[in-house]
Amino acid sequence: MSEPQKRWAVVLGSSSGFGEATAKRLAQDGYHIIGVHLDRQKTMPKVRDIVAEIEANGVEARFFNVNAADERKRREILDELEAMPGGKPRVHVLVHSLAFGTLGPFIPKEGERALTQAQMEMTMDVMAHTLVYWTQDLVARGLLERKGRVMAMTSSGGKAVIPNYGAVSAAKSAIESHVRQLAFELGHMDIGVNAILAGVTDTPALRKIPGNESMIESAKKKNPRDRLTKPEDVAHVIALMCREGAEWISGSVIHADGGEDAVTSF
Repeated sequence: MSEPQKRWAVVLGSSSGFGEATAKRLAQDGYHIIGVHLDRQKTMPKVRDIVAEIEANGVEARFFNVNAADERKRREILDELEAMPGGKPRVHVLVHSLAFGTLGPFIPKEGERALTQAQMEMTMDVMAHTLVYWTQDLVARGLLERKGRVMAMTSSGGKAVIPNYGAVSAAKSAIESHVRQLAFELGHMDIGVNAILAGVTDTPALRKIPGNESMIESAKKKNPRDRLTKPEDVAHVIALMCREGAEWISGSVIHADGGEDAVTSF
């Protein structure tokens, strides 16, 4: 009897926050993990711990410490995957959880600096357009399987104003648009493409937003569960979306927030 085919998940932003939690959760379900992250030397011990935890599930973990938005690096990774012993991996899941953008005002007040064109373009490229580029290359190389899943992280900032969040807000709106377009264009492959809108979660990315303390306190008051969303909550939702039959859910923004977004205010 032949061995069952390995299922692989590509997780962009796999060393912290939602990406880390999702990589660990999918490994528990038997997925082999290809992680792409960008870390300095001082945080690499944590990355090694993540890899060890993933591999403790009896699966493989291949992590690449590169800029996921770098076209050359993306192609080098995919070249390496195609050359893997035993044949190229069968990728069933692509998770986009890149949270690297510039915060700041469009119109600065005294003592502030306005966002530059380069900062706007970098934020849009990393936090939105990379979803399209990675999906394009995975499909073009025959790596993304039929009935696969493409999942992207969005936020309430994609439809609301948050101080200094303008560039990231635009990226979140863009990634939701990309999700709808990819859902349409990948329909013939039965691939489900969705955006996950998490509730306010205490992650390194959130801590970089000015005024994050008030956001956290407001979310605690609003959320019907009387707590913040955890990365593990979102990872569980993504794992559910990866189960057989869920490919029929596509082109949607799925709330994973315990009902937080349904509550306007107190």
